[in-house]
Amino acid sequence: MRDWISREAVYLWYYLDIQIRQIAPYWALGIALGSAVSVFGKGAIHSAFAKIGRKRTGWLGVIPASLLGIASPLCMYGTIPIAASFSEQGVKDDCLAAFMMSSILLNPQLIFYSGALGRTALLIRCASCFLCGCAAGWLVRLFCSGSGKPFFDFASFHEGKSRDTDPHLLLRFLKTIWRNVKATGPMFALGILLTALYQIHVPGGLVSGLFGKNEGFGVLMAATIGVPLYMCGGGTIPLLQQWLLDGMSMGSAAAFMLTGPATKITNLGAMKIVLGWRRFLLYLAFVMLFSLCTGLIADLL
Repeated sequence: MRDWISREAVYLWYYLDIQIRQIAPYWALGIALGSAVSVFGKGAIHSAFAKIGRKRTGWLGVIPASLLGIASPLCMYGTIPIAASFSEQGVKDDCLAAFMMSSILLNPQLIFYSGALGRTALLIRCASCFLCGCAAGWLVRLFCSGSGKPFFDFASFHEGKSRDTDPHLLLRFLKTIWRNVKATGPMFALGILLTALYQIHVPGGLVSGLFGKNEGFGVLMAATIGVPLYMCGGGTIPLLQQWLLDGMSMGSAAAFMLTGPATKITNLGAMKIVLGWRRFLLYLAFVMLFSLCTGLIADLL
């Protein structure tokens, strides 16, 4: 028994060390740059979005709205109060939908985390999240703009007091880094641990069989398991990296990276409040269908 425990500890330490060396630099860079965007760029991003959303830009206004949603460093419960404020300022629902959808899926911090997955996965993630935001905005514009009623119900959300209030920019930046470390560090560590245990105990051929050989079924499986398995962006990057090394197709990874953040429990709770049951179910159907199509297209390319 003692020999087994000692052997397991050695294996665990070995794989933990590999994972930390491979992933930790991207996590640290994401923390630093994401905090910098939050402290120095958040105001400019939100100001630019408010201006775009009030202009009569037509269908094209959704494009910069989706890009600015990706650039916004806020989580969903931070984004919705801001979106409520934008709505009061006259920003149109299609731009709000694009901004909120892409903000759910991606942020500056997660972009740098995803660099650990390789250039191809990073490009697919950025492009698919941007296009998903655009598609959400265009669908809202196409089917709901003429109803005369607002698409979102922001009555339960009010913009809270910002915690970035320190008058010294450097101290504000350091405090934001510390908050991000506390918020993402535990899940990042859990992701590293789960990946190390996976490497020790799960045969590599299992992932290849599920997500690699039968690409259509693999994409569907990945889109489905993204719903219960997604912890947070930093926590899933180590697992995704290992799954890709073990034969997961790029399309399956793309589907997982879309359904995961879009159906994370906290995000679902917020979206249910602002959408109501009927539109909330449409939101789920849209996410699953878009992720499935994205995965299939990624595998074809």
